[in-house]
Amino acid sequence: MTAALPLFGHSEAERAFSSAAASGRMHHAWMIEGPSGIGKARFAMRCAAWLLGARGPADAPFDAVADDPVMSRCLSGGHPDLRILTRELNDKGKLKQDISIEQIRAFNEFFTYRPALGGWRVGIVDSLDELNRNSANAILKTLEEPPNAAIMFLINHGSKPVLPTIRSRCRTLRLHPLDKKDMAAVLQLEGFNGDVTEFQHGRPGLAVERSSETCRIATNAARTLMKSMPRPNDAIVTRAIQAAGVDASSFAAFRDEVLSALAEMAVEAPQRSRTWLGTVKLIGEADELNMDPEQAAAKLVSGLLSAPERH
Repeated sequence: MTAALPLFGHSEAERAFSSAAASGRMHHAWMIEGPSGIGKARFAMRCAAWLLGARGPADAPFDAVADDPVMSRCLSGGHPDLRILTRELNDKGKLKQDISIEQIRAFNEFFTYRPALGGWRVGIVDSLDELNRNSANAILKTLEEPPNAAIMFLINHGSKPVLPTIRSRCRTLRLHPLDKKDMAAVLQLEGFNGDVTEFQHGRPGLAVERSSETCRIATNAARTLMKSMPRPNDAIVTRAIQAAGVDASSFAAFRDEVLSALAEMAVEAPQRSRTWLGTVKLIGEADELNMDPEQAAAKLVSGLLSAPERH
């Protein structure tokens, strides 16, 4: 694995971070927020590795680094002073619905120890969107009482509200979608050969994810369903739920396509905005109940079919 971790766009945020470090007044918690698929996790990793000794934002040209040993350890998960928190797999080998409170407790404990190599202890939470209520409250322990030489990066996609007590203890860096030039550069670097004409929102990570066969099927199922509204036949409804229920990515592709179609309908007929709002509420409820993708898809489709505007 190469030790280089190039980042396209986000130069303003990178300058803000390196400036804070140079000032000697580094905040202990940084919330890196913006839409999914724009490079927030990569940004956080670059900053974390730089704090741990890799060449970074203040050491231009960072992207020219070909074999930095510190970055290599960070990318391989072998650096003793870096912890990256993501959802774990369940007994069936599938991602759990959220980051558990047990994971957060272990994460908090990590910060109670002195840095193994001197310098900093760094943690990345990827992401706040995947914390449940208990784990969100548990992470406050370290945010409220930060140990010396400890820094946390909290990635926020913005899919649900962040507790005010968490947000108030973080310095926020807002990252934005990439322009077309940077978008094309990222996709070329990733070896992406798919059609990017549908991905004009500056989110290369999303473009790659949604190019999978299951996501394409889910997207097409959503389009077919919305075109057949207000009275789709049983076969269309069944195919929509099955396609959206394959996995979390498929449901996300289906959900976004439905919401996009509803938004367009609301522009043409403002009274239909109630359906969009109702659908957003249903999606939030499914998330709160930790429904699996198939259950969430069934709830979403059921809500569409019972919306007042379809009658």
